[in-house]
Amino acid sequence: MSAILNDPPQSDDVLLSVRDLTKYFPITGGLFSRVVGHVKAVDGVSFDLVRGETLGLVGESGCGKTTTGRAVLRLIEPTSGSIKFEGKEIVKLSKSEMRALRREMQIIFQDPFGSLNPRMSVGEIIEEPLDIHHMGNRHEREKRVKELLEVVGLASYHMRRYPHEFSGGQRQRVGIARALALNPKLIVADEPVSALDVSIQSQILNLLEDLQKEFGLTYLFIAHGLNVIRHISDRVGVMYLGAMVEIADAEEIYRKPLHPYTEALFSAIPIPNPTLKRERIILQGDVPSPVNPPAGCRFHTRCPIAQEQCKVDRPIIKESFPGHWVACHFR
Repeated sequence: MSAILNDPPQSDDVLLSVRDLTKYFPITGGLFSRVVGHVKAVDGVSFDLVRGETLGLVGESGCGKTTTGRAVLRLIEPTSGSIKFEGKEIVKLSKSEMRALRREMQIIFQDPFGSLNPRMSVGEIIEEPLDIHHMGNRHEREKRVKELLEVVGLASYHMRRYPHEFSGGQRQRVGIARALALNPKLIVADEPVSALDVSIQSQILNLLEDLQKEFGLTYLFIAHGLNVIRHISDRVGVMYLGAMVEIADAEEIYRKPLHPYTEALFSAIPIPNPTLKRERIILQGDVPSPVNPPAGCRFHTRCPIAQEQCKVDRPIIKESFPGHWVACHFR
């Protein structure tokens, strides 16, 4: 029998272990603002993240990628599920305990301008986490800020400037420097290049890869750009309507996707050769509402190989091939 991802991890190398993670947002209505339903943004997501690797999360807009990343860091509180960091369950930690743990877990936001306080200088922005966690005196913190600016490709004199004085790529470098300030082990990168020009995207991706090698970082990298995910990821997880449908090694999943949704998603990747054509898989119908997702397999309303079982039984993500996990009854 194939292994089930809901089983506990067996390796000490697992930095982050997520099991059956859910996040439901209540919908209120009526005179007394009663809860009349829930948006099931994340519904039963499970995965492991090994030290030093990059796990890319990909899927259509609204599939729950960003919500998953923020719930893992408890920037939003998960509805249920287990999140273990270095074997320690963090879902039930108090605010003070969670604050101490945040030194190990940081985030790079999608918007490199909106995530920076326009009233604070770059030096103050990067120094703020050091100040909050009472790390070093003022002179030591200033020295650390200058070091971080140089590490991300900026100059030490930039610390006196304000966010509006920088380009989008430079602002994202500031955001990366802030994330590195506390020497974290895990960084959730929430679409860190989607708001940047293509030429700048490659610079930021190369910077993130260099930083990973230099500091031994582990990334949960969220993006909707399929080529970006392929370039930076060691493994790729594909999400659809709040659920994980496939996880595998990056080259393996791009070479031989198993889930019908992954096949359709990857068929949209253009081939950089005008003489070659890829058969495009066009899915029928629209993505169902996360307020009332379909019973059984969530993809069955659009799946070309769906059968009666798919309408009733929700598939469990299982290991179809070594290291290749898929949530499908027939793959």
